[in-house]
Amino acid sequence: MTNSAKGSANFRVPVLSNAEDLINSVDTFIFDCDGVIWKGETLIDGVPETLDMLRSRGKSLVFMTNNSTKSRKQYRKKFEALGLTVQEEEIFPSSFAAAAYLKSIDFPQEKKVYVIGGEGILQELELCGIKGIGGPEDRDKTIQFGPGFFIEHDKDVGAVVVGFDQFINFYKIQYGTLCIRENPGCLFIATNCDAVGHFTDAQEWAGGGSMVGAIKGSTQKEPLVLGKPSTFMMDHVSKKFETDKSKICMVGDRLDTDILFGINSGCKTLLVLSGVTTLSMLQSPENDIQPDFYTEKVMLVYASLPKLR
Repeated sequence: MTNSAKGSANFRVPVLSNAEDLINSVDTFIFDCDGVIWKGETLIDGVPETLDMLRSRGKSLVFMTNNSTKSRKQYRKKFEALGLTVQEEEIFPSSFAAAAYLKSIDFPQEKKVYVIGGEGILQELELCGIKGIGGPEDRDKTIQFGPGFFIEHDKDVGAVVVGFDQFINFYKIQYGTLCIRENPGCLFIATNCDAVGHFTDAQEWAGGGSMVGAIKGSTQKEPLVLGKPSTFMMDHVSKKFETDKSKICMVGDRLDTDILFGINSGCKTLLVLSGVTTLSMLQSPENDIQPDFYTEKVMLVYASLPKLR
């Protein structure tokens, strides 16, 4: 079974196939959130029925997002506001991934983390006993150039975590740059490198990759990326739920994050066309990332799935 169809004359328009075999073949469904469960603050049609059906069939459900602006607790409140009952232990935002990674490597207790991003990262760091600084607190700090002007930075910062930050400014870029350049061994961690995000249902917005790109440009260093398509969160989920990766299905709307994440992890993959990826993008000869299945919306999971092969 191959997942690449780039330049292949054998690629054909997918045909409908019953979803029963897919549902029976996996124990756990991992859902991306933006573009799959909701768009902005709007729930996508049919999601509650689909989730209820899968739970009734004994499937474990996981909700995984590259959006780091919220913590697990904050995301649970968003699910509740949309009428969905989801437990915190089922939610895996990239804010949690950053904190979980630092905890897994025994990040020194005396060290601090400078955050370019939202409150969600700071909350998850605190829950892991890690001191975070920066974040929203630095949103209004400005730079006034003049003779001899420079910024003092904390020499105890041992990691800079960069996520989506709608209040990104030059002060934050400079502070993070100084920490990475001048603090020995300082880690450069990205929650994700998404090009765009669905922060409202009106249009696509510049994603967390634009913030990460600024720090890459100033430090000339590559970050450790913990969000999709990195497999860090998949390893965490597989261990937590004691599930073999071949018994997991990744459901997402992005080829280069969600679907590649599933492929890299050895999972089954289902693309939904309710978010970033369109059918023409999927079928383009320039696309070399092919999911196992696709469907228009996640609500059709329990009815039928167009099968790619």
